[in-house]
Amino acid sequence: MRVLLLSNTTTLSLSSLPPPRTPKSPIRSNFRRNSINWAEKALVGALGGALSFSLLVSSPSSSIAIEFSSSSSVQVHPSSQPPEFCSEDEGDETAELGSEPAVTSEGIVEEAWEIVNDSFLNTSRSRSFPETWQRKKEDIRSSSIKTRSKAHDTIKRMLASLGDPYTRFLSPDEFSKMARYDMSGIGINLREVPDDNGDVKLKVLGLVLDGPAHSAGVRQGDEVLAVNGLDVKGKSAFEVSSMMQGPNETFVTIKVKHGNCGPIQSIEVQRQLVARTPVSYRLEQIENGTRSVGYTRVKEFNALARKDLVTAMKRLQDMGASYFILDLRDNRGGLVQAGIEIAKLFLNEGETVIYTDGKDPEYQQSIVADTAPLVTAPVIVLVNNNTASASEIVASALHDNCRGVLVGERTFGKGLIQSVFELRDGSGVVVTVGKYVTPKHKDINGNGIEPDYRNFPAWSDVTQHLSRCNMLQRG
Repeated sequence: MRVLLLSNTTTLSLSSLPPPRTPKSPIRSNFRRNSINWAEKALVGALGGALSFSLLVSSPSSSIAIEFSSSSSVQVHPSSQPPEFCSEDEGDETAELGSEPAVTSEGIVEEAWEIVNDSFLNTSRSRSFPETWQRKKEDIRSSSIKTRSKAHDTIKRMLASLGDPYTRFLSPDEFSKMARYDMSGIGINLREVPDDNGDVKLKVLGLVLDGPAHSAGVRQGDEVLAVNGLDVKGKSAFEVSSMMQGPNETFVTIKVKHGNCGPIQSIEVQRQLVARTPVSYRLEQIENGTRSVGYTRVKEFNALARKDLVTAMKRLQDMGASYFILDLRDNRGGLVQAGIEIAKLFLNEGETVIYTDGKDPEYQQSIVADTAPLVTAPVIVLVNNNTASASEIVASALHDNCRGVLVGERTFGKGLIQSVFELRDGSGVVVTVGKYVTPKHKDINGNGIEPDYRNFPAWSDVTQHLSRCNMLQRG
């Protein structure tokens, strides 16, 4: 497993700010679970309409953001609506996980090969990649892979040959730790899937094995119709996942339709997660107490980050904050979608959050803010060499849209998108599938983002800087 080496931080001259702590063993990726058969793998998208995850896989001694309990108390309540069955074969999308055919060692290696072949973004732009990768498959088929251990070793060597430091193999134990980044709190991930009529359905395209939802009877491919009696039509996957969240051991009722046309069930699931808020905040007095600054720090982008930051910002506004500090030092990422949603809190409707590019058209898109900003006051974003991935999305969004100034050090420069795919034996592969490009079309990866100021500026300088930036942008 590759561990990124973290450089020392710079202490800014705002003496009241606490020094950031260095995180342990940071590795980034986006979490996805695949379906049973590769031909029908429906992936949770990295950006935009689907949930995506930039994961921090920590050492056993570090704190866990979200953790699933293997035991869950669930109750299933069939709805009064009579079951509706389709005449056509729905295939593996609605099949029970227990009906999966026997998994062979050769099959696991071929599955990993197919995932890379379909999804990997060759950032080196080597023209020989298609041919050399095809030869890998021929080598697999001519080899004898009798044990699971040899299969895993073969996958490791195969991925290492790509020359991409972020594309790697995960053991079943390592993969199981990814569940702590579930956005719903009940062990499912959702994707917005367009149908033939142009409408968008919310499908369960990620399911934690033996998690609360799976144990309750939710299936891969189910359509979510309602949460706690509220129709979810027209809502995004992120919004609906947030509706499912709640305190540990409380219940949420979700109405799902199994497959393309029934049956429909209302399923009550007991939440089984333990989440720690990554947000801290306080009010600072400056200019001899004549002006108030709201300081917020976000340690990582987990499932609680956006909700808790909104609460903090509103409280600071109520307390009289007229300026804001967003501290992203040593924040090496977390949930990419949470970072995107946090960036939107500061942007005007229609402003670009980030562009993405990748082999799959799913990653070739621009993400824009769709609501009015939560705050319009000037923002200072504190960054350092350990500000990476989703944090760089937030920092560049505020910077390029003239909503905030960056103070500190050049950011890390982690601008590649990884996805984690589960293999059929419970192991996984992390694959680079895309990259980020800032609103001003700068490639983050390997470059980072240069701050506007190395040392903490006067607030009058911040105001003038943002004013000039907006004038240049309009002109």
